[in-house]
Formats: sequence, structure tokens, C-alpha cells
Amino acid sequence: MIEVNLLPAQGKGKKRKGPRRSLPSPSLAGFAGDRWVLSASVLSAIALVVVGWLFVAVAGEAEELEVRIEAAQRDSARFADVIRRAETLQARRDSVVARVLVLQEIDGSRYVWPHVMDEVGRALPNFTWLTRINQVAPLPNMTFRIRGRASTYFALTSFMENLEASPFMRGVRLITSDQVVIQVPGSGGRNIYEFELEIAWQEPSAGVIEREPLFGPSVALPIDVEPAAGAQLPPGTGEDR
Repeated sequence: MIEVNLLPAQGKGKKRKGPRRSLPSPSLAGFAGDRWVLSASVLSAIALVVVGWLFVAVAGEAEELEVRIEAAQRDSARFADVIRRAETLQARRDSVVARVLVLQEIDGSRYVWPHVMDEVGRALPNFTWLTRINQVAPLPNMTFRIRGRASTYFALTSFMENLEASPFMRGVRLITSDQVVIQVPGSGGRNIYEFELEIAWQEPSAGVIEREPLFGPSVALPIDVEPAAGAQLPPGTGEDR
């Protein structure tokens, strides 16, 4: 039997929909039941990220430190040369200071004996003469002895008083005093006094010795040094007149 559909067609032009197909998705059914395995995996991934970041940071710091070390080595070599030069200059300065001190000591003591001879000659009275002058102790506490002859004991006393009054001498002491007879041509023998004195040297007070500077007022020594012991020097080194 033939059947005819007399109703109009519905949904003409529309495609007939068939069954939909879906892509298969991975199944986590194996991990869903084990949370510890999943946590360990996540922590391992985080640890790898942190280690990688630390490695990069440490590598950058190491490179920066290498640059600083190279700069420090260059500075060390440069400063070592500067220090070596400074030590050389300091050694030269010390040598110059030592030489200046020696010169000051010599300059302070080279006029001692001229002053001694001048003062002894000035203190010598009439009818008194000397036979010997010798040094007993060195500077700064220098002592010396004088041997001589005097016609009278008063001349010897006057000689001792004149020496004691000198600003360059102190502690005049009579060691020996003997009366001897000398032969005088045409008058026979004559009694005189033969004596020996011990005298100590002393630095005179300021103003006794006139000093003049070796350098002008506008010229100064390049090195400031302390004067030698016993050397009476004005500011900047001077010499006696």
C-alpha cells in the first residue's frame, strides 16, 4: 500500500544533525586517589623553578664579584706602587733628619773650645802663665784641667775668681798648689806657685752669645727637627759670632 504525506515539509533547508563527536581528554583517575603524589609533583616543579632562579641570581652575583675583584687587584697594584714610593720618601726624610741632627750637634759644640780659650785668656792676671790645658770629660758635661804657675798666691786666687765669674764656667776647684823654685837669669832662684785647677763647662744664659741665622727670615728648613741635646740653637739653626 502506498502512503502519501500531504503535510508540508518542516525544517526544509536545515541539515540533519547527527551525533556529536568529542575528543578524548586525559583521565586523572590514577592521581585522583593519591594526593601525596600530586603534591610532591607540584613541589618538585616549584623547587625546580626556585633553583633555576637562584642559579641565575648567583651567576649574576659571581660575575659582578669577579669584576670587583679585578678592579680591586688593579687598585692594589696601583696603591702598592704609591706605598712603595711613600716609604722611599720617608726613608730619605729620615736620612736627612739624621744628618741635620748631626750637623746641629756639631754646630752647637764647635765653638766650645774657642770660648774656653777666650775666657781663660781674659781671666789670666798679671804674672801668671799656663803650661797645659787638657779635657777630662766630654760634652755635654765637659770638664777640663789647667796647669800653670803664678808669681804669688794672690795672683792664683785672682785667677780662680775670674774663672768662676765667667758665664761659660762653673765649679772651679784647686787640685794642687805647690811652691817651687825657678832659676831667673841674673837674679838667682825665685819662689813661685805651681798649680792645677779643674773646671766644668756650662751653657751660658740667653743673650750672652749673639747668634745670626744661616737662612733669611723668609727661608725655612724643609724638615722640622728637634735640636740636639746640649745644642743651643735659635729658631732655624744659627751660628755664634
